[in-house]
Amino acid sequence: MTEPSPLEPPPHLTSAQFRELGKRAVDWVADYLERVERLPVRSPDAPGAGLARLPESPPDDGLGGASDPLGAWDAVFDDLTRVIEPGLTHWQHPSFFGYFPCNASGPAVVGELLSAGLGVQGMLWATSPIATELETRVLDWCAEMFGLPSAFRSSGAGGGVIQGTASEATLCALTAARARAVESDAAQDRCVAYASDQAHSSVLKAAMIAGLARGPDDRERVRLIGTDESGRMRVKMLREAIEADRARGLAPTFVCATMGTTGTGAFDSIDEIAGVVGECAPGAWLHVDGAWAGCALVCPEHRAIAKGIERADSFCTNPHKWLLTNFDCDLFWVRDRAALTRALAITPEYLRNAPTDAGAVVDYRDWQVPLGRRFRALKLWLVIRHYGVEGLRAHIRQHVEWASWIEGRVRADGRFALAAPRALGLVCFRLVAGDAATRTLMDRINASGRAFFSHATAVGRDGEPTMFIRMAIGATRTEFEHVRHAWELVVRTAQEVLG
Repeated sequence: MTEPSPLEPPPHLTSAQFRELGKRAVDWVADYLERVERLPVRSPDAPGAGLARLPESPPDDGLGGASDPLGAWDAVFDDLTRVIEPGLTHWQHPSFFGYFPCNASGPAVVGELLSAGLGVQGMLWATSPIATELETRVLDWCAEMFGLPSAFRSSGAGGGVIQGTASEATLCALTAARARAVESDAAQDRCVAYASDQAHSSVLKAAMIAGLARGPDDRERVRLIGTDESGRMRVKMLREAIEADRARGLAPTFVCATMGTTGTGAFDSIDEIAGVVGECAPGAWLHVDGAWAGCALVCPEHRAIAKGIERADSFCTNPHKWLLTNFDCDLFWVRDRAALTRALAITPEYLRNAPTDAGAVVDYRDWQVPLGRRFRALKLWLVIRHYGVEGLRAHIRQHVEWASWIEGRVRADGRFALAAPRALGLVCFRLVAGDAATRTLMDRINASGRAFFSHATAVGRDGEPTMFIRMAIGATRTEFEHVRHAWELVVRTAQEVLG
C-alpha cells in the first residue's frame, strides 16, 4: 500500500505565536476589567444589531495562512472592541446589581486558561486521574468550608461533584429520586415531585425532562406548594399535598427545598420540610437548592439557613454566583453516591478499564447527564488557594454589610418600601406609588447605563402580584462607593419619576 501523498498542513500557531497571542489576550482582558466601570452596564444593542456587525459567511482563508499571522490577528482584537463589546451586558461591571452575581476573578480566569490548555476530557478516572482526584478533594474542602455534614464527604457513602449549573444538579437529583422510587416498586408514572411556588424554574424543567410533566403548566405529578408572606414554603401545605397524593395511590418521590429563592431570597425551612418527608414520605428524595445563598455558608454566622441539611439527600450551590469562580461551576453533594450512579451509569465496552471494573475509582461521568467533562476543578482549586477561606468570607461579608446599609436607606425614605425582608446581599424594594412608577424607575436607571437592576413580582396582601426591584450586591469588583452611588441614582431618578 502506498503512503498518502503529502497535503498542506493546517496553519497551527507555533509555540512562539501562541505565547504572543496569549499575552495579548490576557492584556486585553486586564484592560477591559480596568475600564469596564466606564462602560454602560447594559448593552444598547437592538435585536439583530450584533448579527449586522458579523459577516454572513465564514472566511475561506484563515488568519493563520497570512504572511504575518500575528499581524493578521490585529483584526480579531479590533473586532473584540468593535463587534463584541457593544453587544455585552457587563456582568463584571461594579454597578451590576441584577439577577444574581456571576463572579469572575483573576485566579479563576487563570484556571480556565490552564484547563483549556491542558485540554483534558475527564469523563473517567482513567482518562486523567488527577482531574477526578482533584475534584474529589476540592469538593471535600468545600464541604468542610461550608460546615456540611460528614455524610456528604467522599470518605463515607456520599461525595461531591462539579456540575455545570444548579439546573443540572436538580435534574440529576430528580433522576436519582425517580430511580430509587422505582427500585422500591413505585410505578414510574405514579411518581410525584414537590417544590414551592417560588422555587427555581429548573425544578419544572427537570420534571419535564424526567417525564413527570408534559409541559411547564402540567400539575398532574408536580406540586407547587404555596408560600407565606416571606416567600417560604408553607410546610403544612406540603404535608397536606403528600398525604393527599398517597391517598390517591401516588408515590411522593422528590421534594426540593430552596435556600434563597430567586425572587426574594427566601429560605425554606429545611428542618421542617425534612420532618414532613420523614413522617409522610420516608422514601422521597430531599434536595436542597442553594444555588446563590449556599455560598454564604462559608461564613459560620450564616449557617442557620442550613438547619436540617443533615437530613437532606443532596445539596447544591454555585461558586460562579458568589464565590469568585467564573461560570460554570455548581457544587453538588449527595449522601448516597450509589443511589445517584445507579440512576445514571451506563458502561459500553469502549469505556471499560481495569480500575473502573474493579470499583477502585470514581468515574464522574456516572454522576452527571453528559459523558464528557471539563477540568473545572482546576479553577476552583486556584480560587481557594489564592483567597483562602478567610478571603472568601470577607467577600461575602462585605456584600451583606452593604446590603444592610441599602435596607436602612429604603426604610428611612417614605417613598420606598421593602418588598421582602433583606436576604444576605439581596434587597427587594419598590416605590409605594405603585407598579407603574416602580417599573419606570427601573427602566430609566437601566437605560442610563449607570447601574443595572432586575425585577420580580410577589403576591401582595390584596392577592394581586406586585412588582419590585431586586438589588443583588455581589459582583467581584463592587466597592461600597458603587453601592452608595447606585442608591443616590435611585433617589434622583425616583424624584424625576414622582415629579
